[in-house]
Amino acid sequence: MRLYAVETRVVKPGDNLVDVVLGSLKKQKLKLEDNDVLALASKIVSYSQGRVAKLGDVRPSEEARRLAKKYSLEPEFAELVLVEAEKVYGGVEKAVLTLKDNIMAANAGIDNKNAPIGSAVLWPRNLVEWLKHFREKINRKTGKRVAVIVVDSGLIPLRIGTVGLALAVAGFNPIREWRGKRDLYGRPIMITRHAVADDLASAAHLLMGEAAEKTPVVLIKDAPVDFDDDVHGSAEMMMPFKECIFMNTLKN
Repeated sequence: MRLYAVETRVVKPGDNLVDVVLGSLKKQKLKLEDNDVLALASKIVSYSQGRVAKLGDVRPSEEARRLAKKYSLEPEFAELVLVEAEKVYGGVEKAVLTLKDNIMAANAGIDNKNAPIGSAVLWPRNLVEWLKHFREKINRKTGKRVAVIVVDSGLIPLRIGTVGLALAVAGFNPIREWRGKRDLYGRPIMITRHAVADDLASAAHLLMGEAAEKTPVVLIKDAPVDFDDDVHGSAEMMMPFKECIFMNTLKN
């Protein structure tokens, strides 16, 4: 597998992301081929959708003020978290654990890193539909069968630092099934499934960086994935609460 970090200009609200990505690939003399995978940082998708909130325009509720005081957040930022999150569980200083779009995420995915001063970037909206159209446009313009994955930073319980997290994928199966197969010693595998999309997201995330790299796109060639023509949202990658070792254990 080969991965190429693709530098782009700063993406702004309303930009045509297809043109930005294809123009950036051309500038670096990188060509798309069948079964390539394009990894996109979720933040540039959000920017292209205009999902940028000015904190000065936000009026915090009393609940937001309580949340902000408890976890050392700006009240306006806390209000955005309450609006965007489906559920708030708790948190630590500067971070609230939430459920957003079937994903456990800090601050409902809202981030003011690499956002204009006084602003915060929200997660993309209607990502499955957006990804379907984006992939269709890329494939139509290039004449190639390309897969796409939208990547954000995620967390693993009790591990320091961020890893790549797949918010949605188009063009390959995000999960590989191992249940029913046999291991090295012939024993049947009972529970193992492979989070292929998250593994690929982490590989891309390593090249995207977390600061001022300006490489929000990664071209992946020869990825060991099972290609298809479907779009897979976060719901397909979500472990049910009762089957999740973390959620079910802590709930009980």
